[in-house]
Amino acid sequence: MLLKTYSYSDLSTAEINRLISRNADADNSITEQVEQIISMVKINGDEALIELAERFDGVKLDKLFIDQEEIKSIAATIGAEQKAAIDTAFKNIFAFHQSQRQQEKPVETMPGVTCWREARAIERVGLYIPGGSAVLPSTFLMLGIPARIAGCQDIVVCSPPQKDGRVNVYLAYVAVLLQIDRIYLAGGAQAVAAMAYGTASIPKTDKIFGPGNQYVTRAKTIIQSSTQTAIDMPAGPSEVLVIADEQANIEFIAADLLAQAEHGPDSQAILVATSQSVIDQTNLALERQMQVLPRNKIAAKAIDNSYAVLTADLNEAIAFSNLYAPEHLILATGDWKALIPGVKNAGSVFLGNLTPESAGDYASGTNHTLPTSAYARSYSGVSLDSFIKKITFQHISPEGIQHIGHTVEVLAELEGLQGHKNAMTLRMNQED
Repeated sequence: MLLKTYSYSDLSTAEINRLISRNADADNSITEQVEQIISMVKINGDEALIELAERFDGVKLDKLFIDQEEIKSIAATIGAEQKAAIDTAFKNIFAFHQSQRQQEKPVETMPGVTCWREARAIERVGLYIPGGSAVLPSTFLMLGIPARIAGCQDIVVCSPPQKDGRVNVYLAYVAVLLQIDRIYLAGGAQAVAAMAYGTASIPKTDKIFGPGNQYVTRAKTIIQSSTQTAIDMPAGPSEVLVIADEQANIEFIAADLLAQAEHGPDSQAILVATSQSVIDQTNLALERQMQVLPRNKIAAKAIDNSYAVLTADLNEAIAFSNLYAPEHLILATGDWKALIPGVKNAGSVFLGNLTPESAGDYASGTNHTLPTSAYARSYSGVSLDSFIKKITFQHISPEGIQHIGHTVEVLAELEGLQGHKNAMTLRMNQED
């Protein structure tokens, strides 16, 4: 198992574009399957969800949710060590997102003309918590905490059913922490469709959040363009890019690459190094560490889908990283401070040899729901802002009418909109 190696200086633009593209649906097969699933849910609602749970999850469901009583019963069985770890993560994630609350000050743009913005929570949000090959209570924390802080009135949670037709103890415990009284047993593209259109059991939501595989990502992009339901971002299969030089710890690099590779066979783990020696040593470390991973078959497929890039220096490495626009970027160098200004496209950045990406995945406080597939060029990761809208307000006093009135009249007239001009002129000519 070796990372295929490319020399940055030898790559043409076309070759770079090929390397940085991922998760393409070249034959449109994923899109076609997802469109069929969405249509089934839109037409048949709960019946379709039950059928698809049996088809994809191998579970025959009697009902599509577990209620508050069941959630508390399941959560009560959590182990003390696991409970303490989740509690610590909850505290750190809450603290980081709570710090994002801001009240903007009103601005007097000219005498008597005052403008400002106020935040309002999105009323009903849908949280998709993956539960296929790995159940992710951390994602539940990452989405549920900012939703609670924002003040969303309704939080709809969907996660694939386990083999017993319920959810696991860790999701249940997080639900208790977040005061969620119902978890809907739906996964994949069908869960996205249910939250977009609504069914007899699952309410229609205003915005859908959560990562997933290519089918989930495709479903989110389709519903965003065909319904009034928004999405957080196109967050698909996980990826990491590690920039390393001779100051990097080779064992750490290999561990970070494998941490992403074990997510799924369609994950990517990219190494960009300033020396061939770092690449060679990392390949040896990958082979050693792979042997002890329980999910080594999955990780091996992802590594086979990954590669290394040899660059002349750290500046070239940053240049390639910005083209790739990784979900996670690790700067495995003692010179990380100097590189920060050059980072233009990345979901979340991990600085130095002692900052693994897994810290951000679980407990440091930052959000791990991040843009993948180069969407970091235009999207941010989930934050408190993702769960709110900003509404603008303005007030004009009698003094303000006299200051701004003529400007509005002239601009309205030059655009040929007499009604707009009249709306201001009448106010300017009003006698107190």
